[in-house]
Amino acid sequence: MKELTKLGIIPIDFNVLATALKGYQSPKDKISLLENNGSIIRLKKGLYVVSSETSQQTLSRELVANHLYGPSYISLESALSFYGLIPERVYTVRSVTNKRAKRFSTPLGNFEYLTIPNDYYSIGIKQEIVNNEYAYLIASPEKAICDIILCTKNLRIQSMKAMQVFLEEDLRINLSVVKTYNTDIIRNCIETGIKKTELTQLLKLLEQ
Repeated sequence: MKELTKLGIIPIDFNVLATALKGYQSPKDKISLLENNGSIIRLKKGLYVVSSETSQQTLSRELVANHLYGPSYISLESALSFYGLIPERVYTVRSVTNKRAKRFSTPLGNFEYLTIPNDYYSIGIKQEIVNNEYAYLIASPEKAICDIILCTKNLRIQSMKAMQVFLEEDLRINLSVVKTYNTDIIRNCIETGIKKTELTQLLKLLEQ
């Protein structure tokens, strides 16, 4: 369908979809039919994305994650996997938000959102542009590591050596993948006063 193809792979709400299908007698019934035959995918109530078979484009779970719940950006293990910092493939797309924590189970997989404080949220976010067609927000490598430290409950690290063990043995992060870390991002995180001791040890480790 030309109407759907024009929409591409960016998630759209019900009103946008209904407007695209306004030529039909009942856009609402048409949307239900399109969902049933797999032409569109319902991500949650009121939010849809055109299927890859219909759009002839590969769907981006990272792009979906940004639209599914926001404000949010890709982080934690999902960002570390994107940068090649951990060997495992991550099946749940993990993001952080300044809203309450949330989980979604969709036909495209599972999406998880963890909460971080508002003054810490905006540090170290970058825009990943894909083929000049769409973009999504993702943590820088440094911020993704900081986010994991922040979101790991009961984490108490008092030395640089303990931080190295946590990153390389517990999380299996290969710190040598990134040749130059932007330590200013970590400093900005430290200035918020959250997990200050742990983040200071991270800063020392990456600067040595």
